[in-house]
Amino acid sequence: MTETARTLTYDELLFEYHRVSEELAQLKRLIFGQKRERFVPLANEQQLAIGLNEEAPAAAPVATATITYTRHQKKSSSAKLPSRNPLPAHLRREEIVIAPAEDVSTLKKIGDEITEELEYQPGELYVKRYVRPKYVRPEGDDSAGSPVVVATLPTRPIEKGIAGPGLLAHVLISKFVDHLPLYRQQQQFRRQHVRLPESTLGGWVTACGEVLLPLYETHRALIQQSSYLMVDETPLPVLDRSKPGKTHLGYHWVYYDPVAKLVLFDYRPGRSRAGPNEMLKNFQGYLQCDGYTGYDDILARPGVMAVGCFAHARRYFEQAQDSDRERAAWMLVKLQALYALERQAREAQMSFDERNALRQQHAVPILAEIKTWLGQNGTQVLPKSAIGKAIGYMLGQWPKLAKYTNDGRLEIDNNLIENAIRPVALGRKNYLFAGSHEGAKRAAIIYSLVATAKLHNVEPFAYLKDLLTRLPDHPHHQLAELLPQNWSAQSTKQ
Repeated sequence: MTETARTLTYDELLFEYHRVSEELAQLKRLIFGQKRERFVPLANEQQLAIGLNEEAPAAAPVATATITYTRHQKKSSSAKLPSRNPLPAHLRREEIVIAPAEDVSTLKKIGDEITEELEYQPGELYVKRYVRPKYVRPEGDDSAGSPVVVATLPTRPIEKGIAGPGLLAHVLISKFVDHLPLYRQQQQFRRQHVRLPESTLGGWVTACGEVLLPLYETHRALIQQSSYLMVDETPLPVLDRSKPGKTHLGYHWVYYDPVAKLVLFDYRPGRSRAGPNEMLKNFQGYLQCDGYTGYDDILARPGVMAVGCFAHARRYFEQAQDSDRERAAWMLVKLQALYALERQAREAQMSFDERNALRQQHAVPILAEIKTWLGQNGTQVLPKSAIGKAIGYMLGQWPKLAKYTNDGRLEIDNNLIENAIRPVALGRKNYLFAGSHEGAKRAAIIYSLVATAKLHNVEPFAYLKDLLTRLPDHPHHQLAELLPQNWSAQSTKQ
């Protein structure tokens, strides 16, 4: 005899109703809503608000202060005509002289009326011909082994390949910086009457990955020596021969040193903790991450200090506004105050010590107020409600979240690493998936170098072209000088 289904109580039905409503609201937002998490606090207490059958609360006393400042008054002048910025001086000028239609032989020239127009023509494919004169030694000359004398051909990125370093750099930048899949590049080349099959372009990317691999390993070793790292992961669909017709979900694990401005992408076939465990097996210092359990083994080791991410914690409260506006808004206002301090330090270009002093004076009291509020409200909400989950997550992460006030080098959140991941997300929408696990590893190599180059204001095309020119002959023990933070345009070979 089967057990009779238990009748749910009114409170249980009400909770289930609210839970399903919250879940539906989140799904609608994911599909139709805005992705941004901007929060605009309610109007200040002195501003009139429209209410329906609500009594206006008595305004609380507001502390006032008199602020004086000096403003320099601009000189009165007539309205300026609209103007545009001058065109860059480094651009090539093509001069076209247009003479008047009438006879000017008897007139005196008093100047020129110059109009500049910004023009464009498609990038040029051209052929470099290496001509090496050949000579033959006289008969009986045994000074060398070969009777034929000919200059040695310079080392090329792809031995016996037709692509030069500039073209290879263009293909890599188009795919991994401008997010242009290879088949679209093939169409562009076809418009210039040059047929380059997609398989050929793919082979070039493979060969470039092999050339850049030693530099990537040098870059990896440098990242592993950092004492402060942010870490996050992002999915990447990958074609797998063992799964015909389906894609395998791999992951790019991203490690970012915000002090030295270094980014490393490390591809792994899965999201297990084996990836970060291997990458950070000797790591000592601050590790900033979200609450994912994949980092637990590393954080449990002596010498590793966990730093939380307030952006992740804030996201839960932002999502809880529909179900508990009052509590969510209180927390979001307090977090805005913390972020205002970070913005103040950034705009004033404070040193790490100055930023830490600012946090001790202003951020620590706010954090103490938040901690007290979490303890008081955590017992007043349902644990499985949206606001309950937000409070529970922040309480569980609290020692990690508050850690950023211990050291001026530490950031309040992981947003810097999420900015570094964004190109992968954009590329994923265009080329959809990696062709293989090896292809995903090559993507990690190139993403690492160009992302770090961007942080050091290095132009990626010039940088990759120079790497592909110099790496085949560059001494292995001097690879560090070719890393983006050490590279400069003046060091390139002409």
